[in-house]
Amino acid sequence: MTTTAAHALVAQLEALGVEYVFGTCGHTNIAVLDALADSRVRFVIARHEQAAAHAADGYARASGKPGVLLVHVGPGLTNAATGVLTAALDSVPLVVISGDVPSYYHGRHPHQEINLHADADQASVFRPFVKRAWNVHRAQDLGRHVERAFWTAVSGRPGAVLVNVPMDVFSRPATPYPELSHAAPPVLPEGTAELIAARLAAAERPLIYVGGGLREDAGPLIRLAEHLDIPIVHSLMAKGTVPDAHPLLLGMPGFWGLELTNDYARAADVVLALATRFAETDASSWDPRYTWDFSGSTLIQIDIDPAEIGRNYPVEIGAVADVRLGVQAVAEAAAAHPVRDRPELRARIRAARSELYAASAERGRSADFPLRPERILADLRASLPADAILVTDVGWNKNGVAQCYELPAEGRFITPGGASTMGFGPAAAVGVQLAQPGRTVVALVGDGGMSAQLPALPLAVEQDAPVIFVVMNNRAHGTISDLQSAYFGRSHGCDFTDPAGKPYSPDFAALARACGAVGHSVATPAGLGEALRTAVADRRPAVIDVPMVNEPVPTPGHWNIKDIYQGLFTD
Repeated sequence: MTTTAAHALVAQLEALGVEYVFGTCGHTNIAVLDALADSRVRFVIARHEQAAAHAADGYARASGKPGVLLVHVGPGLTNAATGVLTAALDSVPLVVISGDVPSYYHGRHPHQEINLHADADQASVFRPFVKRAWNVHRAQDLGRHVERAFWTAVSGRPGAVLVNVPMDVFSRPATPYPELSHAAPPVLPEGTAELIAARLAAAERPLIYVGGGLREDAGPLIRLAEHLDIPIVHSLMAKGTVPDAHPLLLGMPGFWGLELTNDYARAADVVLALATRFAETDASSWDPRYTWDFSGSTLIQIDIDPAEIGRNYPVEIGAVADVRLGVQAVAEAAAAHPVRDRPELRARIRAARSELYAASAERGRSADFPLRPERILADLRASLPADAILVTDVGWNKNGVAQCYELPAEGRFITPGGASTMGFGPAAAVGVQLAQPGRTVVALVGDGGMSAQLPALPLAVEQDAPVIFVVMNNRAHGTISDLQSAYFGRSHGCDFTDPAGKPYSPDFAALARACGAVGHSVATPAGLGEALRTAVADRRPAVIDVPMVNEPVPTPGHWNIKDIYQGLFTD
């Protein structure tokens, strides 16, 4: 059967199980939108392409399926770049389909063509961070490229891909493409699993370091750790993979890590690193004096991406494998070794974690107003359902939660890691809510992040997505303001003020009401808890505007940028 390429594309998306396509309209992609009008695939219209990209990203993280993004030529594609970069650096599968100028006008500089350095080469904007970019030249090639795009996005190390399509191709005749089939992920060889298990079993101070690549099914990891009594540290992206209350969980290493966490990491004799890239903040800028020191110890690394093995530290045993299957194989091999017991270590972990949470809770009992940030976290913990999903932006709402918010075992923490993108939280939370419609989803954002993605509010209203936007409002880019004040003696260009120099902020609650959402303005210390409980019960999009004092996130670890500000260049 012959149809248009746009209709064949939509049929292919249906066969692939796509539920939502996120994006914006433009003259280069309306043929696809017309085909979607008769499809069970739902188009989620956003008012800005970055919001659409973050929403698709959030949907992918929460559903386990690839997000699909449809954008327009030129500024449509470039507006989406930051959101696609965010997904790519966090290994989130995202398939971007972009309309382009008509194929027969290539290089003549038609309306909105990206040119000057190279004619009609908009795919090159994405090439530094997508896994692959395809330029479609013929209608009969579109289905094949889309098939490869979905396969590439989800296989190996997941990531973002681009399929760039001249607008005339969408309207040309084409035939439907056969359904996609997948190959099995790579497994860890039995001999390698046994070797790793033996090294861990013989170690005196073993440690497991888990990264964001292990996002589900932590059962084998926990069985391995409990059998050999091995403590676990996690990267920022992996918070919640192992329950915060688990007795072997040390927490995060690096810049936001506890003294015990960093000391143990530095002195470990065997480290099993799982699906992690040893990011700078989790590795104290790779300075061996603070967190990871492999000069006299063994690093074992399992990762789906061979490029990550040995990137930052020398590896004695490296294995390219699906981390979930790899951990399962090591756990099975470890069962043949005697059970280990380290009660003193468990007691130290319990004492350190209890002290962390107790100190945060004590600060969170403050009745000061504007609220201290840890009071906001305490009210969230007390007011939200245990299975609530926290989607954060950057600043206190990300770093403070990762460090000192005891996430319930049923809960979920979603944050922008690799790019640390301000503006991720609001729109990503809408995508998360669409993927998990029955759960409470909270976008925990600063006033800077909320201002960066105001389109998320009408997006939530239009999609009837009952996201609760909690705005930690300190009228500043607070984390950077604190950093500048600490090292330069003043803050300039980081704080929001009116023409008279007084602190300024939009009325986010009024803005919510203007968009058709519920708006809550917190005016007393008890007001946040009351607003949260009301918003959870209402099941409507809601904004809670919370005045907050500007406090630095506790940073017991080390980050090289502080040395740079002091003129101490430790290369």
